[in-house]
Amino acid sequence: MENKERYTLTISIVTFNNRDKIEKALNSVIAAGALLDSYHIIVVDNGSSDSTPEFIATHFPQVTIIHSENVGYGAGHNKAMNEIKGLSQYHLVMNPDVYFPQEVFQQLIRFMDETPDAGLVMPKILYPDNSIQYLCKMLPTPFDLIGRRFLPGFLKPLFRNHSTRYEFRHKNYEEMMNVPHLSGCFMFLRSQVLETVGGFDPRFFMYLEDVDFSRRIHLLYRTLYYPFVSIYHHYNQGSYKKWRLLKYHVTSAVKYFNKWGWFFDKERRIINRSL
Repeated sequence: MENKERYTLTISIVTFNNRDKIEKALNSVIAAGALLDSYHIIVVDNGSSDSTPEFIATHFPQVTIIHSENVGYGAGHNKAMNEIKGLSQYHLVMNPDVYFPQEVFQQLIRFMDETPDAGLVMPKILYPDNSIQYLCKMLPTPFDLIGRRFLPGFLKPLFRNHSTRYEFRHKNYEEMMNVPHLSGCFMFLRSQVLETVGGFDPRFFMYLEDVDFSRRIHLLYRTLYYPFVSIYHHYNQGSYKKWRLLKYHVTSAVKYFNKWGWFFDKERRIINRSL
């Protein structure tokens, strides 16, 4: 970016054939950004074949587009974050399939200004029908990510209590929580985090990059679920529908446990017990 202006907020969105949803997402960002002193949007297009970048260039000329080969979700956001490094007070990592009310940015910035030990905040995330998405989670064990995915349906009721705890369903989702594993669909970050923690681990092409990232942030800052602000997320659970995405999910799970430990992850045990 030639313009080295300092922004209140920068926003990165990674797209891959998201032409059907990106318009609503960008309209939300622009409406919310209009209430700030300054903001800047970067879209990293991972080689879309559905005219997504052409549509953005035509209808949203204020958006910076980075054209890329398909490097994956986390590495795509890293490209954007490298472009705006040191240029903003806050940074938002966001999916192209989310949308939200105009006051969301103002509310989150106000909260972050008042909570200096918060490095990452995730608002309440709703389905389009206003039902809640349970996206606060404990740090996963191999069973949580692999066992639950392939467990036969008739056995799943036996592990319902475990699943309830893993997704914090036993907690009150109307109260703020300090959670080590927050969804990557909407990560509102203090930009200082990018200096101290770094960005996403590019080894995760798709899936688990948000678990790894929020876990690293959690070790140095509070990573907070903040339910007094809400956004909407389509949340398609693609790996339950497409074999190619399931392969990415399983591959990332193996990489995650190779990195942090499969059954002897002492840090995971301590963090999860504290919850």
